[in-house]
Amino acid sequence: MINEQLLDEIQDLNLSYLLLAQRLLAEDRAMAMFRLKVDGEMADILASLSARQLGQLSRTNQLLCQLSLSDETQLQALLKQRREQGLIHTHASMILTQTPSTSLSQSAGGSA
Repeated sequence: MINEQLLDEIQDLNLSYLLLAQRLLAEDRAMAMFRLKVDGEMADILASLSARQLGQLSRTNQLLCQLSLSDETQLQALLKQRREQGLIHTHASMILTQTPSTSLSQSAGGSA
């Protein structure tokens, strides 16, 4: 059934996202908080989740991450950029920082 397959894919994506979030936080907390758009309290919670808790959270039927582009203008700006290779990441970061910060609980609708 297609719905079950989609739910499995959402769960896989959720687990990958949570594992990546923990890895980013372990390597560089400040950079991770910026990229994940989370505050210190949320960063602490994410970093401290056990394997069991990660699995439990990943099995929700909602995506835990969300697209950080707030409108089509930002998406178009990223797609149309013709910058030198070294500046692409800087330009993308500048565009993405214009998006308001949201926590994981807000992006998951407050239910995890």
